[in-house]
Amino acid sequence: MQLPQLDPYFPEFPEPEAAADDPNGLLAMGGTLSPDLLIKAYSKGIFPWYDQYSPIMWWSPDPREVVLADRQHWSKSMRKFVKETDLELTTDQVFEQIIRNCARQEDQHRWITEEMIEAYLELHHLGIAHSIEVWKQTELVGGLYGVAVGQIFCGESMFHKINNASKLAFLALADTLFTNGFKLIDCQFETEHLRSLGSHSISRGQYLDQLNALGNDEIDWPATFAPVLS
Repeated sequence: MQLPQLDPYFPEFPEPEAAADDPNGLLAMGGTLSPDLLIKAYSKGIFPWYDQYSPIMWWSPDPREVVLADRQHWSKSMRKFVKETDLELTTDQVFEQIIRNCARQEDQHRWITEEMIEAYLELHHLGIAHSIEVWKQTELVGGLYGVAVGQIFCGESMFHKINNASKLAFLALADTLFTNGFKLIDCQFETEHLRSLGSHSISRGQYLDQLNALGNDEIDWPATFAPVLS
């Protein structure tokens, strides 16, 4: 397979259906991480993923891992945890700290490069990328970040420094977003951790249908996040 190279001046993505089967979802390389191109990518079901030794790589996997509205899963242990914990949640307070903590979780082949950090900081300043922070008093102990596309939230990465902090961030995110009109959380690829929180796979075609139906209806980002335990 000859991977399409994006024109640096007039980048146009191939259709997501043209992505490779192996590695799953690899679609194109090159281009930039400008806000305009990132916004275009997410609106087409495409996201960047590469390490510090590679050019920018663009992906649209099939199947796609998602959490649909009200399909998040609170285990018995997490329900007990949230009733007893003194952890507190905020949103968009320390976005840069969140993404840098997520970067430190990676091994030597880091995909959250300095270039990625700067790009998503720009999206955050535009009100498109958001973070959820988990605090133990004044210490940041967990959180996540991602990109809002209409009624869809595209999760990018999460981290924790104490047990259950990232699970709390994700489940509170799901409870709050779905209560406020969001319909889907995009998790990109399947992991055991995400499955434990309620994710499942749908086809790329189904995801793109959801994106076309939900991606243009902008919803205000909630000011506060908290578990609902519905």
